[in-house]
Amino acid sequence: MWKENGQEAAASTVRRAAVLGAGIMGGGIAYQSALRGTPVVMKDITAASLDLGMREAGRLLGKQVSGGKMTGEAAQAVLSSIVPTLDYGGFGTVDVVVEAVVESLGIKRGVLAEVEALVPAHAVLASNTSSLSITDLAANLKRPENFVGMHFFNPVPSMPLVEVIRGERTSAAAVATVVDYARRLGKTPVVVADCPGFLVNRILTAYILAFLRLVRDGVDFVAIDKAMEAYGWPMGPAYLQDVVGMDTASHVIDVIGKGYASRLKIDGEHAVALMARAGRLGQKSGVGFYRYVRDDKGRPVKSPADDTHALLAMIQPGGTRAMDAEEIVARMMLPMVIEAAHCLESGVAASAADIDMSLVLGLGFPRQIGGALHHADALGAREVLAACERLADLGDLYRPTAGMVLLAERNGRYFE
Repeated sequence: MWKENGQEAAASTVRRAAVLGAGIMGGGIAYQSALRGTPVVMKDITAASLDLGMREAGRLLGKQVSGGKMTGEAAQAVLSSIVPTLDYGGFGTVDVVVEAVVESLGIKRGVLAEVEALVPAHAVLASNTSSLSITDLAANLKRPENFVGMHFFNPVPSMPLVEVIRGERTSAAAVATVVDYARRLGKTPVVVADCPGFLVNRILTAYILAFLRLVRDGVDFVAIDKAMEAYGWPMGPAYLQDVVGMDTASHVIDVIGKGYASRLKIDGEHAVALMARAGRLGQKSGVGFYRYVRDDKGRPVKSPADDTHALLAMIQPGGTRAMDAEEIVARMMLPMVIEAAHCLESGVAASAADIDMSLVLGLGFPRQIGGALHHADALGAREVLAACERLADLGDLYRPTAGMVLLAERNGRYFE
């Protein structure tokens, strides 16, 4: 059963699932489904991709065995419940299909329309898109009410959050079914509205834009990373961009920025775009903000990159400047608070608790702080508004919402 905003719907039982796309994400989703007891068909258009997906599932099961969490026989049984296929054989009996093909509107629309004609009428189609509109993806579907977003975070097995995205025509029953399926996978689902970046990546983009503004203003990226890690983040924003990859990060910044051009934008070339243009993609290329070499287990080990500061000087017209850790944290965290408030006030998520839980589980937001809105409560609504006023010259990224102003007037809290 799923209830929200007066809507109530019962979930359909998912006895058999399918995954479209067998890369690292598809293999991870298929593995998680099979591991938690739901057999799955995994389809791709090439045998090489299917082999990759099955190897990924096998690798993950191997870790379960070596860690003493399951026997070899049990692992083989799980692997056998993943059926790789180059065609749509077996799709006539599935209850849910998770699409995880390349992040292209045209390709996803074509694949979804094709599979819709082959699955039972009750089957729910779910897209694992991280940036494309669910409403736009449903344009060519005959049963758009059975279509929903199901955004997993990478790596699938270890990231607990799944965003379940409602399109304009998504039914409450489809949402309920995917919410229940996510829980059966051992995940924590959060239901969010269809908008650029959905919830987590939208708020993350505000944080990354604050970082890019600091770098452009001449603040040392190493100092920023140290300040945010000392505050409680598992890694600083520069290191995070290296892990994500500059090409991917730059694309996300552009896509989400276009959706909220009044505030989530940065004029001119920014540090991540500059890195991508220079071929410094981060860990995947061996150098980004930092330099990386592989240890004997193949894991990237971070070390300083002496030429990074000279490269960044190209986009620092005012030269470099020192800034204390407290000011860095204030400039980094305030845009997250503001964007979280926008999401709450516009109904992207149902509650402040859902927003903060999503940031902790999907983003690695420091647990001891509890989330952006918990952070705002700890500062106090009037202090947050005063910080917005103090940083108003930095533009709309630091402009408070109407709700924040009202909250400050009564000195209220998000968590009463």
